[in-house]
Amino acid sequence: MELKVAFQMDPMESIDIKGDSTFALAIEAQNRGHKLFHYLPSSMSLNEGLLKATVKNLKVRDDPDHYFTYGQENSVDLSYFDVILMRQDPPFDMAYITSTHLLQQIHPDTLVVNDPFHVRNAPEKIFVTEFMEFMPPTLISKNIDEIIEFRKKYNDLIIKPLFGNGGFGVFHITPHDENLNSLIEFFTAHYREPIIIQAYMPEVRLGDKRIILVDGKPVGAISRKPATGEARANLHVGATAHKTTLTYREKNICETIGPTLFKNGLLFVGIDVIGDYLTEINVTSPTGIREIFALDGIKIDEIVWDAIERKKQKLLTS
Repeated sequence: MELKVAFQMDPMESIDIKGDSTFALAIEAQNRGHKLFHYLPSSMSLNEGLLKATVKNLKVRDDPDHYFTYGQENSVDLSYFDVILMRQDPPFDMAYITSTHLLQQIHPDTLVVNDPFHVRNAPEKIFVTEFMEFMPPTLISKNIDEIIEFRKKYNDLIIKPLFGNGGFGVFHITPHDENLNSLIEFFTAHYREPIIIQAYMPEVRLGDKRIILVDGKPVGAISRKPATGEARANLHVGATAHKTTLTYREKNICETIGPTLFKNGLLFVGIDVIGDYLTEINVTSPTGIREIFALDGIKIDEIVWDAIERKKQKLLTS
């Protein structure tokens, strides 16, 4: 089938195609004969019941010096498209939440990936608490007494903003670190939301694992090892990607959470595991496609598009 596919994402000029999963998805869509379009979330308008955006035709090529071309720009009713991929980067803020409300106006007649209703209700660090049996000891709170008691119990902590992303604002508080109160004051001054505090897992020094699930099934994974002196395993802060396989525990995690992901229309998801513990379920803009292909030869972009086309065909015939 030939589909009209719009990417709701950041400016094309801002991406690094070497590790960009959205770009990999765009290349695969174009290779299948789908027509590509691009628009910014900020250009969306709900005008007398019509959801519109300023949309440009898009051509992509796997050439770092000339990787995209924009075509004609028009104001378009977004229900014109067969598929919209919501791929703008977090933060998961009110602007992001508003875009899910707007896209919900046209989904599923226009298939939005991932389902905007369930994206809105699945912020990474909160959605994961539905599977607490797999999580490290975790506290979500702004209550100073609760935080101090949690520290007394676990001593070694990771503290991070509840709606942060990409490793920003992640702090390792060791048992004798004297900065806890100052950090709490900082978070309280800059964020209205609670803080998330977890028992520190020394296994992170060996790397965390990003596992990709498509339609609730694990399809590939990479191990991300932090740089020397870092407690964060995010690739863009210096971590390195390594080939890996799934352990029995990780397979059990995927088997447990997979049916919920599938039921909720969360077609393309990335989960993070440290040691035996599930730490995040990323449903907003998961990454890892290009790194997994480089290490394992698994074309997750093809698997994702197979799933999108199956879902679109089912919607058309139902």
